[in-house]
Amino acid sequence: MISFKRLGWLAAIVLLLLAVPLVAMQLTKEVNWSISDFVIAGSLLFITGMACEFIYRKVKASPLKWLWIGLVLLMLVLIWAELAVGIFGSPWAGN
Repeated sequence: MISFKRLGWLAAIVLLLLAVPLVAMQLTKEVNWSISDFVIAGSLLFITGMACEFIYRKVKASPLKWLWIGLVLLMLVLIWAELAVGIFGSPWAGN
């Protein structure tokens, strides 16, 4: 079970990362996120963080641990890219 301290750190990191587009929206018109964009991005980041935490705590072999964490991060990047610009052309692409 994840401790409240680690959960708090994870939530703080997610909020800090979401502050980047929020500040960018104030400085330029090129960044235009809606509330749903923030919810989806926050969910993706939080779920990815929880998955990495789970892998880090449960997988004992160090090379295998980092391989799994790398795969989770790769999945995050691919999903984020698909939602942003539609690199695969799926129905939920963001182009």
